[in-house]
Amino acid sequence: MEKTFQKTKILLKRGDITQEQVDVIVNAANSGLLGGGGVDGAIHRGGGPKILEECRKIRETKGKCPTGEAVITTAGNLSARSVVQTVGPIWRGGEHNEEQLLHNAYFNSLRLASENGAKTIAFPSISTGAYGFPISKAAMIALKAVHDFIEENSTFTEVRFVLFSDADYHVYENALEQL
Repeated sequence: MEKTFQKTKILLKRGDITQEQVDVIVNAANSGLLGGGGVDGAIHRGGGPKILEECRKIRETKGKCPTGEAVITTAGNLSARSVVQTVGPIWRGGEHNEEQLLHNAYFNSLRLASENGAKTIAFPSISTGAYGFPISKAAMIALKAVHDFIEENSTFTEVRFVLFSDADYHVYENALEQL
């Protein structure tokens, strides 16, 4: 499914984000930036040791990446030019600013990718796996963050959401129809 806002195509697809041919792939990283499971592990495995090497350098100079913030690294062996590493919030019932932090993770990823010349970007569903964020809330927040960014800054030609399962795809599809 796709929709266009301000000349930017928003595309939903089911698949493996490590296989996307875009300028930037977004990684749902942990604050330590040293790899992990899920999307994070897949991106580190697919990209090879260069991604981890750059993440370690970032940690040495800036420390850990706070929730809602983003940093950019090489994509290593992936077909993308770069990987934006962003940290989504752990769901703790919705009383700890999780929704704003998730919005920030998407918005700051778009800002950083745009500042680095990206025209195409692919996102996973941030925080909805091990971090437990309810996917129906997360999908609306993700799409709203993209919409908000595009309204201010229409540098992207395409923003993709690459979803791992049919169920996740359908949740995002319903959210995009409502936007």
